[in-house]
Amino acid sequence: MSWLPTPALLIIAACLLDWRLGEPTRWHPLVGFGTLAARLELAMNHLQGAFTGRIAGLLAWLILLVPAVLVAMLITWHPLGWVIDVILLYLAIGARSLHLHAMRVFEALQARDLVRAREAVGMMVSRDSKKLSRGQIASATVESVLENGNDAIFAAIFWFALLGGPGVVAYRLANTLDAMWGYRTPRYRYFGWAAARLDDVFNLIPARLTALAYALCGHTWSALKCWFTQARTWYSPNAGPVMAAGAGALQVKLGGRAPYHGVWKDRPPLGLGATAEPAHIPAALALIKRSMMLWCVGVLAVWLIWKLLHA
Repeated sequence: MSWLPTPALLIIAACLLDWRLGEPTRWHPLVGFGTLAARLELAMNHLQGAFTGRIAGLLAWLILLVPAVLVAMLITWHPLGWVIDVILLYLAIGARSLHLHAMRVFEALQARDLVRAREAVGMMVSRDSKKLSRGQIASATVESVLENGNDAIFAAIFWFALLGGPGVVAYRLANTLDAMWGYRTPRYRYFGWAAARLDDVFNLIPARLTALAYALCGHTWSALKCWFTQARTWYSPNAGPVMAAGAGALQVKLGGRAPYHGVWKDRPPLGLGATAEPAHIPAALALIKRSMMLWCVGVLAVWLIWKLLHA
């Protein structure tokens, strides 16, 4: 119908809701989904062998996602379904939460309170935060901001723009399962294989659009250079472009050694220029804000072009 809001307006409305309200402190649907996923994993992750373990993980993934997406399709078919669309996108993005978590780290580092800074960054990253130095804490926070800019904001917007509420539900739940099961540990090596690979598929295009947005909203040529020369060295096919472009856009060095599960892991270097400092944290958050504005303009432009071509 002609009076329905454009996708860009729905995205802006959801982003404004997120920035004003933040994540729900009680009864967040993703919390309940995570509890359900954890129980299902305990029930199904007991098969031995690569093939059977992967099949079990794929079945668990389908059991959790298919009903949720079907419900989203049913409730958004209503004439006022666009209201539900906005609510679903609002629940899927986490720009305000990302900002608050990163600023807690920044404020602790500014106060030279390493204990509080390690606790705060531990809420954002999977590495052993108790072993991090001041510079490593700053680097870990910037990396998390850049990567979660894609995972918690831009990829959700992409799938919403493409498929509406059902698309963003499918993406957000798939991303949540990857965060829970997508580890190369003995427990999840096979069971989490489907969750990790399907999340890679979901993020294939959004990650590169995010990298492009970082490049356009920061030091463009540095970002493009780092993206094209460093991204392929990273162990994640989608995090590589996002973090390399983001590091280049900020002209900061990221990557390097980091502790995971009691072992120090040597990671490829990303970016260029100075090593990460606390001041790079608000700079990364500012890059996210500029990129969000660019994405909204881009979605509106694509919608207008589509309307003109089909007028």
